[in-house]
Amino acid sequence: MFEGIYVPNITPFKNGDVDEGSLRRLVDYLVDSGATGLVPCGTTGECATLSHDEHIEVIRVTVEQVEGRCPVIAGIGTNSTSETIELIERAEGIDVDGYLVVGPYYNRPSQEGIIEHYREISNATERPILIYNIPSRTGRNIEAGTIVELSRVPNIVGVKDASGDLNETMNIIARTEDFSVLSGEDHLLFSITCLGGHGGIMASGHVLPDRFLELYGSVKEGRLDEARSLHYHLLPLIGVMFKEPNPAPAKAAMKLMGIIESDELRLPMISVSAASREDISGVLHGLKLI
Repeated sequence: MFEGIYVPNITPFKNGDVDEGSLRRLVDYLVDSGATGLVPCGTTGECATLSHDEHIEVIRVTVEQVEGRCPVIAGIGTNSTSETIELIERAEGIDVDGYLVVGPYYNRPSQEGIIEHYREISNATERPILIYNIPSRTGRNIEAGTIVELSRVPNIVGVKDASGDLNETMNIIARTEDFSVLSGEDHLLFSITCLGGHGGIMASGHVLPDRFLELYGSVKEGRLDEARSLHYHLLPLIGVMFKEPNPAPAKAAMKLMGIIESDELRLPMISVSAASREDISGVLHGLKLI
């Protein structure tokens, strides 16, 4: 099972191209700072604006720089089943530990169509697959019953749950066994772990991943007062990291901390406003990170 705090790492850009040097520095920083694992080319990695060649190269560079120090789950997923399979086939030559596959967006398929989508993808690899349910971006919720059904597919081993619906989350946890339920909503890490979840894949984890891991460990070890206190301590950070559309705040934070050279994004995403940058800077100062 996948458990702990995974960081869906940003893809640094410079003058329109992937900035490999900044990406390698970022990987080292995240691993050295205590991230359980990395997830390149997820939503936070701006996968939607990467070419297929760039997508595979970012995964390759991430795995190469990690050097086996932590698991790497490659973000792979489009609204086309065949295109997703094509990406997986290209990634099979890279030593990743699994795939995070987002629900098919824009098409708004039925739940039966979603099940067939994931079944076809699971047949394309023997590696573990995590379902990524983020209806706010895809336009279609993957219902709890659908996820429970897919949990019976041998190599579909978990879900990144960004539905924001704790009733659905509880339903999944109660009806599955040996199935990783990871929070995809950073502010719900404490709640989902208390309900029996297994950690999170968290954009806020770019900053102080070890503290989020400490929160997760405190819940698992029954130190709830300590975990609750840490939850509220970290909420201001989570707040500024989602003050504007992800991943703009994460990139701003990494630039302010000197990890990456530029906080450039690809259109239609744009950098944070001056006011948000000031708020992010204030939180980082408060945490003694800059």
